Formats: sequence, C-alpha cells, structure tokens
Amino acid sequence: MATIDVSFFLWGVAGLLIVAVAAVALGRSAAASNLVYTATFVLSAAMLVMLGLHLISAPGTVLKTTLPIGLPWIGASFKLDSLSALFLGVVNFGGAMASLYGLGYGRHEEAPHRVLPFFAAFLACMNLVVLADDAFAFLLSWEFMSLASWALVVSHHRSQASLRAGFIYLVMASFGTLSLLLAFGLLAGPAGGYGFDTIRDMPHGPMVVAIVFVLMLLGAGSKAGLVPLHVWLPLAHPAAPSHVSALMSGVMTKVAIYGFIRVVFDLLGEPAWWSSAVLIMLGGITAALGILYALMETDLKRLLACSTIENIGVIFVSLGLALAFRSGGMGLAAALAFTAALFHILNHSVFKSLLFFGAGAVINATGERDMEKLGGLIHRMPYTSFAFLIGCVAISALPPLNGFVSEWLTFQAILQSPELPQWGLKIIVPAVGGLLALSAALAAACFVRAFGITFLGRARSDVAAKAGEVDRFSLLAMFVLAALCLAAGILPGFVIDGLAPVTHAFVGGSLPSQAHLPWLTIAPIAETRSSYNGLLVFLFIAIAGWGAAFAVHNFASRRVRRSAAWDCGFPDPRPQTQYSASSFAQPVRRVFGSLVFRARETVDMPPPGDLRAARLTIEVRDLAWDWIYTPISVGIAFAAVRLNRLQFLTIRQYLSLVFLALVTLLLVLALWT
Repeated sequence: MATIDVSFFLWGVAGLLIVAVAAVALGRSAAASNLVYTATFVLSAAMLVMLGLHLISAPGTVLKTTLPIGLPWIGASFKLDSLSALFLGVVNFGGAMASLYGLGYGRHEEAPHRVLPFFAAFLACMNLVVLADDAFAFLLSWEFMSLASWALVVSHHRSQASLRAGFIYLVMASFGTLSLLLAFGLLAGPAGGYGFDTIRDMPHGPMVVAIVFVLMLLGAGSKAGLVPLHVWLPLAHPAAPSHVSALMSGVMTKVAIYGFIRVVFDLLGEPAWWSSAVLIMLGGITAALGILYALMETDLKRLLACSTIENIGVIFVSLGLALAFRSGGMGLAAALAFTAALFHILNHSVFKSLLFFGAGAVINATGERDMEKLGGLIHRMPYTSFAFLIGCVAISALPPLNGFVSEWLTFQAILQSPELPQWGLKIIVPAVGGLLALSAALAAACFVRAFGITFLGRARSDVAAKAGEVDRFSLLAMFVLAALCLAAGILPGFVIDGLAPVTHAFVGGSLPSQAHLPWLTIAPIAETRSSYNGLLVFLFIAIAGWGAAFAVHNFASRRVRRSAAWDCGFPDPRPQTQYSASSFAQPVRRVFGSLVFRARETVDMPPPGDLRAARLTIEVRDLAWDWIYTPISVGIAFAAVRLNRLQFLTIRQYLSLVFLALVTLLLVLALWT
C-alpha cells in the first residue's frame, strides 16, 4: 500500500473548517445538528482509519509537507511522526465519539447554532496543533484552538456562570499562549529559526533550557490543568455542552501534554535533573489536590472536571520520572515511565469521555447535575448506569479495566527510583509515590460516591423519579468507550507494543515485546520482578461472579421474603434521609478541609418554637485563588489606576516615552545577541 501523505490529514482539517462555515450558513435550521455531527463524525473517522492504515503499512515513517502560507519565505510546515500520530489518533477518536454522541445529545441543545460552527473548528484546530512542525503554525493553531473552545464554553451566554467561566478561561489561555510565545522565541534564538528541525539542531545553553522548561510548564500546564494553574478548568469544562466537555477534558488537555512533550523531550535537548524533580513534585501535588477537589463537589460535571486535574497529575509524574531516568542513563526505566504516561493519556481520553457522556445523559434525562437531587436512576436509566459504572471502575484504577494498567505501570516506574544517582530524587520520588497511592484510594472513594449517589438509592427529586433512558446514539458512543476500557485492560500488551516506537524515539529505549508472553501477561521489567495478567483477572472475576450467582439461584432458599429496606434506625420514608453526597464527603472534609480548603461548616439551628428548618452550610475555598490570583487581580487593578494617568500626557511626554521604550528594546536586543 502506498504511503499516505500529510496532505490527506490537512484536507481533513480543511473539511472540518468547511463544515464550520456551513454550520454558520445553516443557522437555526432543524437539520443543522444532524448534518454537522454526521460530517464531523465521517471526517474524524476517515482520518482515524487512514492513520491506522499508515501505521500498519509504513510504521516509523516520518511524513512532511510545507504549505505556502504562514511566515514569509518560510511557509507553514507540518509533520507526522510517531508522537504526532499517537495524538492525532487521540484527537480524531475523541472527535468521532463526541460527534456520534452529539447526534443524539444535539437534539436537546438550547442554542445549537452557537455550538455547531465552533465544534467543527475546535476539532480542526486540535488536529493542526498536533501536525504543526514550526513555531508559527503551532502557536497560531494553539490560539485558534483556545478561541474555539472559549466560544463553546460561553455558548450558553445567558448564564452568568458560563460568562464568568469563559472570562477566566480566556485570561488563563492568553497567559498560556504568551508563555509559549516566549518559549519558542528563546528556542528560535537571534537567528529566528522557527522550524522545529532548526530548533532541534540548535544548541541551547543551560539558562535557556531552564527558562524554556519553566515557560512550557506555565504554557502547557495551564491548558492541561496543573496546580496552581488549574483554576479555570472546574469552571469551564462544566459550562460547555457535555460532548464538548468530553473533548476539552479528554482530548484538549492531551493536546496540551503533546505540546509539553514535543518541546521538552524533543526540541529542548537534555534538561537538568532538577527539572524532573519539579515535574514529579508538581504532578504529585496536582494529583492529590485534584481528587480532593472532586470529593468536595456535588455538581456531577464539576466533579468530573476536578478528577481530570488528578489524572493530569498522574501523567506529569510519569513524564517527570521519564526525564529523571533518561538523565540518569536508565533507558529501560525511562521507557517504562514514558510508556505509563502515554498509556494513561490514552486511557484518560477514553474513560473521561465516557463519564462526561454519562453525565450528559443524566442531565438530558433529568435537567439536573446536582447529585443531591438525583438518585435511583439505575432503575430508569439501566444502560446509562451500566456504562457510567464501567467508567467509574476504570478511572478508579481497579482491575481488570484500563485505568489500573497505566497506574500500575507508573508505580512500577516509581519502584525503580532507588537506582537513580541523585539523592534528591531518591527522596522525592517515594514521597510522591505515597501521594499517588493516596490519590488512587481517594479516587475510588470519589467515584463510589459519584455512582452511588447518582444512580443508587431512591430518587431525591421528581425529575429523577420521572427520568427515562437516552437516545441510541448516546448509548452507542458510551458502550463503544466502555468496550475499549475493558479491551485495553485485559489486552494491555498490545497497547504497550504499539507505544514502543514513540518511547524509542523520545527516550531512547522501549519495553520488551509484551504480546508474545504466555496468557497475554505483561512484564515491563522482567517476569521475575513484576507481571500482571488482565485476561486472567477478568476470567477469574467473571467465573467467580457467575459461580456465586449460580449458587444463589440454585442452592439458596427459594422462599420469597419481602421486608422494608433497612432504615438505619430512622424510620423516615422520605428520600432526603438517605446518605447524601455531602455526608459521604464529610469524613474526608474533616481530615483535609481545614488544611487544604479552609472548609467551614455553619449550623443554623432555629430556637424552640421557630418553624424554620435547620440548615447546615459548608464553605470550601480554593487556596490558589486566595494566595495567587486574588493578589494578582488586586495588583493589576492598582497598576491600572496608576497607569490611567498615561491617557493625559502631552505630545512631548508621549514622544519621550516612546523614545525611552525604543532605547530599552535596542539595549535588550544588543545584550541578547
């Protein structure tokens, strides 16, 4: 089969942009949603299929092309290598599933004409970011990706919460783009070599490497959701339509990680060992705080958005370990950590999309996303509840689903840390491993809470009691993702082998071939040290569950006995007396709340004779707002008032100011060159 050219994927991007323009022309047409989502599904699926054919027919082949647009005399360069192929698959698979889900979900959208054009443009821009091979094309695509996603966040523009989320997201996105612009400016150097090949071949001093590393943490980390740059994420992701939330959380954050990997692991050279320590510590803190934020939430979509922060932290810990092992000359351990990061990127894009789709189904059926007003949906939405349960088990890192495998690989990489030469890393890595273990336990508690409060028990409101199952397109999208969670969990060796070309290209090594091991076992280091068999675990669970059900149905008493449900000693039939999301989180809030959230509980108990209901108010604060963003906003307001005087300068003063600015810039340029 002939090798596929990069131009095919660029034509696919052009097709998505044409769909965006057509969506504007269709306006409020009743057929607009079906036409746009069908077109985006076909285009995303076509690019995904052609990408698969390319990887099968010509694995390891690097494809390049240059378009006569962009910077003068340079154009816009695009490339498809092993890393961009992986993330191109993530983008287009996520786009195809979101489009399939949108065929059903879009019927319930209040203002589809505000969503459809930017949905297609959003997919196009994410594809361009991954394919870009020069700084100009990368930054231009990145900025348009941010603007398209911002438009989707504020699509419900009559909601003050959506407008606030959009404003904060736009500010953080602009800050991130500025950081990336400065990073690429330093990488290009005085000669202005903006092509990635030129940057890759250019020597960079230790100071430039350190500054670019920090700028990439700020630029890519703000888009991905690293603490303390995460503040926009719990606001923006829930404000968008649910299939867009799935794209932002499951795909766009991965595009941000792609940008970080492209620069730090490919273009920058070899960072100092301390940069890996910074990455590992930030990732561990992000993972722990992210899942604690999620445990405090009663809004189902905000809970899922906060759990994204936790998973981003896990990925960055693995990337930090890969940097540490690579700088220490431990090729196999670096490949293990890098594989764990890439595997978790794939896993998170699947199960987080599944969970957001499930949340969207609940919102469509009930109109509510507050878990305190849900409950009992397993009886009214059995298929949605089953798919959501699969997602909850996967994100909780429980075997035999995919989330367990990638986190298990991360812990296997952590166990290699005693062989690192730096004592600082020997101390930091085990401590962060403890944070990840705590995060994993809290994640299980978080999603037991999310599923139990939302789907189990009795309905806490009339809308929950009257809910019904969602459409077949939404269910199909959810069940495809649920099947992938299971397939990647019981057959992880094939995924690990598929990631080997990427790990070999970017950390100089790869794990031993896994697919040939007996019973599809995986042994990332050696069978004598660690191994895992997802297929056997799945078979054991299936056989044990079937055996227990068979024994109960055939050997237990056949006498039918009916009794009232256990009331915990409080014989009150009202659904409000059930265990709630807040009461489930109370023990964790009592342990961590005062330290991490400044949690405050206020009890309003009316005096005897007062017929008012008693009320418990819980206030939880994000310390990042109090310690970082509030002082910055106060400082900006102070500076704005002082700088307002510049509006009233004379012409002579304006000219003097311009002259001083020009002299300053010339001095900076002279010192730099």
